[in-house]
Amino acid sequence: MAKKITKQFKILAPGGKATPAPPLGPVLGANGVNPGQFISKFNDATREFNGRVVGCIVTVYADRTFDLEIKSSPSSVLIATALKIEKGSGKPNTEKVGKISQAQLRKIAEEKMKDLNAGSVEAAMRVIAGTARSMGVTVEA
Repeated sequence: MAKKITKQFKILAPGGKATPAPPLGPVLGANGVNPGQFISKFNDATREFNGRVVGCIVTVYADRTFDLEIKSSPSSVLIATALKIEKGSGKPNTEKVGKISQAQLRKIAEEKMKDLNAGSVEAAMRVIAGTARSMGVTVEA
């Protein structure tokens, strides 16, 4: 018989370097997850991300066990990393913070492809380009 799911929630944490300190520990405890077990399992699964923020869907079962589903980093984090900027613009229509090339868009789209609702890499590139524009990044044609 399948386990009964009690909760399912999403978190963002630095890959391979998560700690049970706030804000992660209280969220885990409130949802019935042992923070120590979660941190060790999460860090082992995300070691290759080396501190880059990654998404994770946590499924908690009635017997207090849990499963992790690691997702890729958010598009905004990948864009900021590619352009070596700290964050996007507060006024994206007037203040631009950088330019992203089609090659960089393709690389990010290929990395995010499994997590995006896109039928092709070109469609995924358009999704990523929209995120870049909303961050104040100019997309080169």
